[in-house]
Amino acid sequence: MNNLHPAAQSILLVEDSEDDYEATMRAFKKANLHNPVTWCNSGRDALDFLKHEGAFKGADKAEKPGLILLDLNMPGLDGRKTLQLIKENSELKRIPVIILTTSSDERDVEACYQMGANTYVQKPVSFDGLIDAIKRIKEYWFEIALLPKDGLYE
Repeated sequence: MNNLHPAAQSILLVEDSEDDYEATMRAFKKANLHNPVTWCNSGRDALDFLKHEGAFKGADKAEKPGLILLDLNMPGLDGRKTLQLIKENSELKRIPVIILTTSSDERDVEACYQMGANTYVQKPVSFDGLIDAIKRIKEYWFEIALLPKDGLYE
């Protein structure tokens, strides 16, 4: 494990399906990923959280998640537009964004990388597949990659 940046980086999980959220949280447990998780069930809520607006007004402005897991297919402000707005914002664009979605459409893959997604993962169909995907995300993003310390950004 990377000693410079402990695996305590927080995760912002943006997922509209409560069932998928709960399955992801169970997979986190099975993969021994114990990082703090904030769940936003819409792109609008995620942007409010990241910008300290709406229901998140007054939250500590220095704190940012170490990683964002973003679903694409959500009602309202979908994941594509949410990704675009995150990557266009100078205060947010350095936060790694992993697309975690059911879509394997090549147009989605291409568009997300074009907008600045750091990784694109198709949600596995089985729970065991989800656990394996989460383990790999954990290994790479929290044990190999170096992330900005403590989620603090200028």
